[in-house]
Amino acid sequence: MWLAKLHLSLPAQCVVQLSISGDLPIPHDHLIEGAGFHGNGPEYVRERSLPDFVGPGMKLLVCGLNPSLNAADAGVGFVTPGNRFWTAAIAAGVITSDRKPAEALAQNRVGFTDLVKRATPRADSITAAEFRAGVTRLERMAKWLEPEVIVMLGLGGWRGGRNRKAVAGWQSETLGGRPIYVMPNTSGVNTHISLDGIIEHFQTITTGPPKQDPSSEGSK
Repeated sequence: MWLAKLHLSLPAQCVVQLSISGDLPIPHDHLIEGAGFHGNGPEYVRERSLPDFVGPGMKLLVCGLNPSLNAADAGVGFVTPGNRFWTAAIAAGVITSDRKPAEALAQNRVGFTDLVKRATPRADSITAAEFRAGVTRLERMAKWLEPEVIVMLGLGGWRGGRNRKAVAGWQSETLGGRPIYVMPNTSGVNTHISLDGIIEHFQTITTGPPKQDPSSEGSK
Protein backbone atom coordinates (compact mmCIF):
# COMPACT_ATOMS: atom_id res chain seq x y z
CA MET A 1 0.00 0.00 0.00
CA TRP A 2 2.95 2.34 0.55
CA LEU A 3 3.95 1.83 -3.07
CA ALA A 4 0.33 2.25 -4.19
CA LYS A 5 0.12 5.59 -2.39
CA LEU A 6 3.41 6.67 -3.96
CA HIS A 7 2.10 5.73 -7.41
CA LEU A 8 -1.07 7.78 -6.92
CA SER A 9 0.91 10.81 -5.75
CA LEU A 10 3.03 11.00 -8.91
CA PRO A 11 2.25 11.99 -12.51
CA ALA A 12 2.53 9.39 -15.25
CA GLN A 13 6.03 8.89 -16.69
CA CYS A 14 7.63 10.44 -13.61
CA VAL A 15 11.02 8.86 -12.86
CA VAL A 16 11.78 7.94 -9.25
CA GLN A 17 14.48 6.05 -7.39
CA LEU A 18 13.14 3.13 -5.38
CA SER A 19 15.00 0.90 -2.98
CA ILE A 20 13.36 -1.81 -0.88
CA SER A 21 15.34 -3.46 1.89
CA GLY A 22 14.63 -6.56 3.92
CA ASP A 23 13.48 -10.06 3.13
CA LEU A 24 10.20 -10.57 1.29
CA PRO A 25 8.51 -13.76 0.05
CA ILE A 26 8.58 -12.38 -3.51
CA PRO A 27 11.30 -10.56 -5.48
CA HIS A 28 11.35 -6.81 -4.96
CA ASP A 29 10.88 -6.19 -8.69
CA HIS A 30 7.62 -8.16 -8.64
CA LEU A 31 6.34 -5.91 -5.86
CA ILE A 32 7.35 -2.77 -7.77
CA GLU A 33 5.71 -4.08 -10.95
CA GLY A 34 2.43 -4.63 -9.10
CA ALA A 35 2.56 -1.06 -7.85
CA GLY A 36 2.59 0.22 -11.43
CA PHE A 37 6.27 1.02 -11.96
CA HIS A 38 8.73 -0.39 -14.47
CA GLY A 39 12.49 -0.20 -14.87
CA ASN A 40 15.72 -1.94 -13.99
CA GLY A 41 16.43 -0.10 -10.75
CA PRO A 42 17.27 1.99 -8.95
CA GLU A 43 15.33 4.27 -11.31
CA TYR A 44 11.74 3.36 -12.16
CA VAL A 45 9.06 5.00 -14.30
CA ARG A 46 5.58 5.55 -12.91
CA GLU A 47 3.30 3.97 -15.53
CA ARG A 48 -0.06 5.33 -16.65
CA SER A 49 -1.73 2.43 -14.90
CA LEU A 50 -3.29 1.38 -11.63
CA PRO A 51 -1.37 0.13 -8.61
CA ASP A 52 -2.48 -3.05 -6.88
CA PHE A 53 -4.52 -2.49 -3.73
CA VAL A 54 -3.71 -5.76 -1.97
CA GLY A 55 -2.66 -7.12 1.39
CA PRO A 56 -2.87 -10.15 3.66
CA GLY A 57 -6.21 -11.48 4.91
CA MET A 58 -8.29 -10.59 1.84
CA LYS A 59 -11.76 -12.12 1.52
CA LEU A 60 -11.82 -11.31 -2.18
CA LEU A 61 -9.11 -10.42 -4.65
CA VAL A 62 -10.90 -8.74 -7.57
CA CYS A 63 -8.92 -8.98 -10.80
CA GLY A 64 -9.96 -6.81 -13.73
CA LEU A 65 -8.81 -7.33 -17.30
CA ASN A 66 -6.71 -4.14 -17.52
CA PRO A 67 -7.22 -0.49 -16.57
CA SER A 68 -9.04 1.87 -18.88
CA LEU A 69 -7.35 5.20 -19.51
CA ASN A 70 -10.03 6.87 -17.38
CA ALA A 71 -9.36 4.48 -14.51
CA ALA A 72 -5.59 4.94 -14.76
CA ASP A 73 -5.93 8.73 -14.66
CA ALA A 74 -8.45 8.64 -11.78
CA GLY A 75 -6.49 6.09 -9.75
CA VAL A 76 -9.64 3.97 -9.32
CA GLY A 77 -10.65 0.88 -11.24
CA PHE A 78 -14.06 0.52 -12.90
CA VAL A 79 -14.58 4.28 -12.79
CA THR A 80 -15.60 4.71 -16.44
CA PRO A 81 -19.15 6.11 -16.69
CA GLY A 82 -21.60 3.27 -17.06
CA ASN A 83 -19.45 0.64 -15.34
CA ARG A 84 -21.65 -1.10 -12.79
CA PHE A 85 -19.00 -2.68 -10.58
CA TRP A 86 -19.20 -0.37 -7.57
CA THR A 87 -23.00 -0.06 -7.65
CA ALA A 88 -23.44 -3.83 -7.77
CA ALA A 89 -20.79 -4.61 -5.17
CA ILE A 90 -22.34 -2.14 -2.71
CA ALA A 91 -25.86 -3.46 -3.36
CA ALA A 92 -24.64 -7.02 -2.70
CA GLY A 93 -22.95 -5.98 0.56
CA VAL A 94 -19.45 -6.81 -0.72
CA ILE A 95 -18.08 -3.30 -0.12
CA THR A 96 -19.38 -0.24 1.69
CA SER A 97 -17.60 2.76 0.09
CA ASP A 98 -18.07 3.87 -3.49
CA ARG A 99 -14.96 4.15 -5.67
CA LYS A 100 -12.53 3.92 -2.73
CA PRO A 101 -10.34 0.85 -3.27
CA ALA A 102 -8.04 1.57 -0.31
CA GLU A 103 -11.06 1.70 2.01
CA ALA A 104 -12.49 -1.48 0.46
CA LEU A 105 -9.25 -3.25 1.32
CA ALA A 106 -9.02 -1.85 4.85
CA GLN A 107 -12.71 -2.09 5.79
CA ASN A 108 -14.11 -4.93 3.69
CA ARG A 109 -10.98 -7.01 2.99
CA VAL A 110 -11.53 -6.68 -0.76
CA GLY A 111 -8.36 -6.18 -2.80
CA PHE A 112 -7.86 -5.13 -6.42
CA THR A 113 -5.45 -6.00 -9.20
CA ASP A 114 -5.51 -6.33 -12.98
CA LEU A 115 -4.59 -9.23 -15.20
CA VAL A 116 -2.63 -6.82 -17.41
CA LYS A 117 -1.19 -3.60 -15.98
CA ARG A 118 -1.12 -1.73 -19.31
CA ALA A 119 -3.94 0.82 -19.63
CA THR A 120 -5.82 0.91 -22.94
CA PRO A 121 -8.99 2.55 -24.31
CA ARG A 122 -10.51 -0.94 -24.77
CA ALA A 123 -9.61 -4.37 -23.41
CA ASP A 124 -9.79 -5.99 -26.84
CA SER A 125 -6.33 -4.60 -27.67
CA ILE A 126 -4.72 -6.89 -25.07
CA THR A 127 -2.96 -9.91 -26.54
CA ALA A 128 -3.30 -13.53 -25.47
CA ALA A 129 0.37 -13.51 -24.47
CA GLU A 130 -0.28 -10.59 -22.09
CA PHE A 131 -3.25 -12.40 -20.56
CA ARG A 132 -1.15 -15.56 -20.04
CA ALA A 133 1.61 -13.54 -18.39
CA GLY A 134 -1.04 -11.90 -16.22
CA VAL A 135 -2.37 -15.26 -15.03
CA THR A 136 1.18 -16.22 -14.03
CA ARG A 137 1.51 -12.99 -12.03
CA LEU A 138 -1.92 -13.51 -10.45
CA GLU A 139 -0.99 -17.05 -9.43
CA ARG A 140 2.20 -15.77 -7.83
CA MET A 141 0.20 -13.18 -5.89
CA ALA A 142 -2.37 -15.76 -4.78
CA LYS A 143 0.35 -18.03 -3.39
CA TRP A 144 1.86 -15.10 -1.53
CA LEU A 145 -1.23 -13.38 -0.07
CA GLU A 146 -3.71 -16.32 0.01
CA PRO A 147 -7.01 -14.50 -0.60
CA GLU A 148 -10.09 -16.51 0.29
CA VAL A 149 -11.46 -16.15 -3.26
CA ILE A 150 -10.14 -14.77 -6.54
CA VAL A 151 -12.81 -12.93 -8.55
CA MET A 152 -11.88 -12.75 -12.22
CA LEU A 153 -13.89 -9.89 -13.74
CA GLY A 154 -14.34 -10.60 -17.43
CA LEU A 155 -14.54 -13.91 -19.23
CA GLY A 156 -12.28 -12.71 -22.04
CA GLY A 157 -9.22 -12.46 -19.81
CA TRP A 158 -9.64 -15.86 -18.22
CA ARG A 159 -10.37 -17.51 -21.55
CA GLY A 160 -7.38 -15.82 -23.14
CA GLY A 161 -5.03 -16.49 -20.26
CA ARG A 162 -6.01 -19.93 -18.99
CA ASN A 163 -9.20 -21.72 -20.14
CA ARG A 164 -10.70 -21.02 -23.57
CA LYS A 165 -13.89 -22.92 -22.69
CA ALA A 166 -14.56 -21.26 -19.34
CA VAL A 167 -18.07 -20.08 -18.45
CA ALA A 168 -19.12 -17.66 -15.73
CA GLY A 169 -19.27 -19.02 -12.19
CA TRP A 170 -17.06 -21.11 -9.93
CA GLN A 171 -14.18 -22.74 -11.77
CA SER A 172 -13.14 -26.36 -11.35
CA GLU A 173 -9.49 -25.33 -11.07
CA THR A 174 -7.71 -23.14 -8.54
CA LEU A 175 -5.00 -20.53 -8.87
CA GLY A 176 -2.24 -20.65 -6.32
CA GLY A 177 -4.47 -23.02 -4.38
CA ARG A 178 -7.27 -20.42 -4.13
CA PRO A 179 -10.81 -20.86 -5.55
CA ILE A 180 -11.74 -18.80 -8.61
CA TYR A 181 -15.04 -17.22 -9.58
CA VAL A 182 -15.30 -15.76 -13.08
CA MET A 183 -17.81 -12.94 -13.57
CA PRO A 184 -19.06 -11.22 -16.73
CA ASN A 185 -17.53 -7.84 -17.44
CA THR A 186 -19.35 -5.11 -15.50
CA SER A 187 -18.76 -2.49 -18.20
CA GLY A 188 -21.86 -0.72 -19.44
CA VAL A 189 -21.06 -1.83 -23.00
CA ASN A 190 -21.67 -5.43 -21.93
CA THR A 191 -25.40 -5.44 -22.55
CA HIS A 192 -25.62 -9.22 -22.14
CA ILE A 193 -25.98 -8.83 -18.37
CA SER A 194 -28.12 -6.48 -16.29
CA LEU A 195 -27.26 -4.74 -13.03
CA ASP A 196 -29.44 -7.26 -11.19
CA GLY A 197 -27.50 -10.06 -12.85
CA ILE A 198 -24.18 -8.62 -11.68
CA ILE A 199 -25.53 -8.24 -8.13
CA GLU A 200 -26.60 -11.88 -8.22
CA HIS A 201 -23.06 -12.93 -9.16
CA PHE A 202 -21.66 -11.02 -6.18
CA GLN A 203 -24.23 -12.61 -3.89
CA THR A 204 -23.20 -16.05 -5.13
CA ILE A 205 -19.57 -15.26 -4.39
CA THR A 206 -20.33 -14.24 -0.81
CA THR A 207 -21.81 -17.67 -0.10
CA GLY A 208 -18.43 -19.25 -0.87
CA PRO A 209 -17.44 -22.01 -3.28
CA PRO A 210 -19.65 -25.12 -3.38
CA LYS A 211 -18.68 -27.96 -1.12
CA GLN A 212 -16.98 -30.78 -2.94
CA ASP A 213 -18.88 -34.05 -2.88
CA PRO A 214 -16.50 -36.69 -1.49
CA SER A 215 -18.21 -39.32 -3.65
CA SER A 216 -17.09 -37.42 -6.76
CA GLU A 217 -13.49 -38.36 -6.00
CA GLY A 218 -14.25 -42.00 -6.77
CA SER A 219 -13.39 -45.07 -4.74
CA LYS A 220 -9.84 -45.79 -3.72
